[in-house]
Amino acid sequence: MAKELKELTKRSDNYSQWYNDLVVKAELAEQSAVRGCMVIKPYGYAIWEKMQHQLDKMFKETGAQNAYFPLLIPKSFLSREAEHVKGFAKECAVVTHYRLKASEDGNSVEVDPAARLEEELIIRPTSETIIWNTYKNWIHSWRDLPLMCNQWCNVMRWEMRTRPFLRTSEFLWQEGHTAHATREEAEEEAQKMLHVYADFAEQWMAVPVVRGVKSETERFAGALDTYTIEAMMQDGKALQSGTSHFLGQNFAKSFDVTYLNKENKPEYVWATSWGVSTRLIGALIMTHSDDNGLVLPPRLAPIQVVIIPISKGPEQLQAITEKIMPIMEQLRALGISVKYDDADNKRPGFKFADYELKGVPVRLVMGARDLENETVELMRRDTLEKETRSITGIVEYVKDLLDEMQQNIFQKALKFRDDHIYTCDNYDEFKARIKDGGFFLCPWDGSEETEAKIKEDTQATIRCVPFNVDQTPGIDMVSGKPSKYRVIIARSY
Repeated sequence: MAKELKELTKRSDNYSQWYNDLVVKAELAEQSAVRGCMVIKPYGYAIWEKMQHQLDKMFKETGAQNAYFPLLIPKSFLSREAEHVKGFAKECAVVTHYRLKASEDGNSVEVDPAARLEEELIIRPTSETIIWNTYKNWIHSWRDLPLMCNQWCNVMRWEMRTRPFLRTSEFLWQEGHTAHATREEAEEEAQKMLHVYADFAEQWMAVPVVRGVKSETERFAGALDTYTIEAMMQDGKALQSGTSHFLGQNFAKSFDVTYLNKENKPEYVWATSWGVSTRLIGALIMTHSDDNGLVLPPRLAPIQVVIIPISKGPEQLQAITEKIMPIMEQLRALGISVKYDDADNKRPGFKFADYELKGVPVRLVMGARDLENETVELMRRDTLEKETRSITGIVEYVKDLLDEMQQNIFQKALKFRDDHIYTCDNYDEFKARIKDGGFFLCPWDGSEETEAKIKEDTQATIRCVPFNVDQTPGIDMVSGKPSKYRVIIARSY
């Protein structure tokens, strides 16, 4: 394992390669036989399950219910909302036939030309169209509103350049779709869900985020407003980590979804959609991890505590196990996930390095001397600090330590993020500094031309108009015109 750890590229040498190495060596995911798609391995999927469990709970607290809609969408559905189809057309995978047949030599299969579909089907890039076609049958009067559904599923968006978790052709996500009687209710819902995402990112992922609204050119296809949370990775780049969209009445009109109001008059409903994906695992890795491997916030770690006995012979191992078992049971009774690794096919040093690589928050080790002294050696993954402690009171200590680590990991990321947010009003200065990363708070005149020039000159984009930032009018650093907003500009993933 020591040899393998040396092969983990250092962040300072090549941040991108460090990330790719870590995804593979920590056994989170690997490339699949299908270009652009990944296999999420059990350890990586366990992190996703913990994310999914908490998010699902938070969604249901807002009144959303889970449902499931088809993977395949008739092509004509995507044509009904012009901006939507324009935004996704180049990423769509298309099903044209419904049957294969044996080749003439009998050694392979081929598409049966007689089985061409009358209408092509699109593998969902997102589900607004199929869901709004369904909502037409579910919504009739004001009593049916609000209608709030969420689905956990996979989607397909054909990608040319892929990176595990951050950008793959197929990925897992959730997508919420809600219908409301009034514009105000829908806008409130869209913003509420953004704050749900932000709370999850900060309280569970320990990832500080900037909350804001996207520029018109960066909006979701078919939305009137897109709200976003933007996280800063350790290389100073931004990662869009969750979005919530106010869709207005665009999809309701495209699919003729109306309701009878209290005066018995028909009105179009107002809509939102919102989603986060397995990209959050990429955010988790890039925000916290180090040259030794993953650093996982305890709340999302599949294994929160690993206990490793070091013994000479089965009798000593039995004695250590008997001493450890009550500690394990008490930790588990507190809801803490514990693994007792007494396997004899790996040396202790290998185990230490492996669990460090996988980001297990707390490691407890008991050897012969510890057994005699009724102590354990404890190491915390966030700081790599070690200490020897009495087993008396160790359960409560570990419980409190996990909470402390959760906060420490967040505060470290918050300080890094805040130290790399810069106010900048000079375009030459901006162009010189943006290559080194960071979030730049700059005045913007609100024009697409200025936005396009920034992107062309620097490869940076306007990430959002941030909330809770002084929006006193100023002068756009590019055009010299009066600015409408002070925006976050950054290079991004």
